[in-house]
Amino acid sequence: MAEDGSRIKKPLAPFEVFTELHLKERTMSEFLTYLLKWMSNVQKLFVSHTHLPDPEEWNGQHIVKITSQLLRLHHLHDLHLESPLYLEGCLDQMLRLLGLAAISLLRNEDLAMSALEFLPIELLPPLFMEAFYGSHSKTLKTMVHAWPFVRLPLGGLMELPHLITLQAVLDGFDVLLAQKERPRRCKLRVLDLRNTGQNFWSMWSGDTEHMSSSSLTAPVPEDRSRTEQPLAPLEVFVEMSLKEWAMDEFLTYLMRWAEQRKDSIHLCCKKLKIFGMPVENIMKVLSVVQLDCIQDIEVNQNWHLSSLATFAPLLGQMSNVQRFILSVSEEQEQHVVVQFTSQFLKLHHLRDLCLESPFFLSGHLDQMLRCLVSPLDNLAITYCLLTESDLTHLSQCPSISQLKGLDLSGVTLVDFSPELLQVLLEQVADTLQELDLNQCEIMDSHIEAILAALNHCSQLRSLSLCGNSLSMVAMEKLLRHTSGLPSLSHEFYPAPLENSSQAVLSEERLAQLRAELLEILRDLGHPRTIWLNTIFFASYGYNDYSHLEIIEYNPA
Repeated sequence: MAEDGSRIKKPLAPFEVFTELHLKERTMSEFLTYLLKWMSNVQKLFVSHTHLPDPEEWNGQHIVKITSQLLRLHHLHDLHLESPLYLEGCLDQMLRLLGLAAISLLRNEDLAMSALEFLPIELLPPLFMEAFYGSHSKTLKTMVHAWPFVRLPLGGLMELPHLITLQAVLDGFDVLLAQKERPRRCKLRVLDLRNTGQNFWSMWSGDTEHMSSSSLTAPVPEDRSRTEQPLAPLEVFVEMSLKEWAMDEFLTYLMRWAEQRKDSIHLCCKKLKIFGMPVENIMKVLSVVQLDCIQDIEVNQNWHLSSLATFAPLLGQMSNVQRFILSVSEEQEQHVVVQFTSQFLKLHHLRDLCLESPFFLSGHLDQMLRCLVSPLDNLAITYCLLTESDLTHLSQCPSISQLKGLDLSGVTLVDFSPELLQVLLEQVADTLQELDLNQCEIMDSHIEAILAALNHCSQLRSLSLCGNSLSMVAMEKLLRHTSGLPSLSHEFYPAPLENSSQAVLSEERLAQLRAELLEILRDLGHPRTIWLNTIFFASYGYNDYSHLEIIEYNPA
């Protein structure tokens, strides 16, 4: 053969040997350690049904010997461990070593970014955490379009909002949005900025108490439907608490970014709180949010009628709201009441409704009740004036047929016929679990009227009547009639007062009441605990145990 002069001038290349190995009956602690040292460029590693040595000889040093070699495998792309019994109780050591590999890799950030496509999936979460805590913004940006999971739970890493990290990750999203086709490895569809996802990060950082080894090594399946269809908008989940006049810089940056990309980004907020922000600012913020994503909304505003009218159409677009809390104190004109209550026709998933100080509903509660289109689980209408007509319509409303919680605290009932409350309780007796009637000016006559209805509340777990003026005679009847309720475990009652002007009980009177009530419980003959409110005009929550007197009977 003719001599190749170019080869003579260069050092001879090493010989290459190709072979397939199938080695049997060797203990892994010696064999695999040697093999991994030798194969520093291995890309795919499959270990199955490894033979174990004598259990007395098997210890943590073997694990360290084996797993520490993973630090050398910079090109490992696929790792499959079938029946890895030798890692029982030690899998966290392997994952911590993957974390050490991530730290080592980030010492050269350019190398880390170029290696992302070839790193094993198991290494990416530890690498992301190290990049996050080390403020490696360039790596964070690049990792977004190499992320092999559908969801990136960034909020689970942030104890406080971190603007620089958010900017880096959103820059990575911009790279994704600019590409016509997703990178081969990227499965990312959701950026989660809520305080969730801690289980995901703890799993990959080595806290595997609740995870099986198979869940850690299983590959991420490719969603073929996504690759064959036009790319859907990316989703960003965040919890919003709108306070005062302006948002913090973290939320301001996110809103501005999402507003500029409305066609390709869906900003989703499942839980929304509004406290004190002007309605004009609220409208601007919510114009960027997917309103049908909202499931839980709390509004605490001293709005004028014009503000409530402005907000009402937005409420109607929150079609998946399940829990709605509204606290307002301004009286409203009739046309505003209609405009507001008509929005409930669109809330087909509403389950919990809490209206605090809704004075605008006085005499008009029927307008709202007619607009409820689904059964409620919990209803609270508190600290407002209702009419007898309002209570009558409430007891006839089909949406309370499956009610589990009813709270009418602060609604004055003293001037109403006691039978109105009786009829209402009869309508919800089959499902009611919690009943709050605090500060309703309930008298002995009301207790007499509702005793039979209470007897039928077989699922009742909590009963609170604090802040009402009851006699000892009425208290004894109440305790005796409710003693047969099998689930009743939380009972809050007012201490019977000697006269209606007495705001605080004397120690002597309290000791007497305690003895009398304990005797009643003893006579009923089964274990029972009740809490007494001893301050008639209380400024705290009546379920605040630290302000209540406990009376407990446990038969020997």
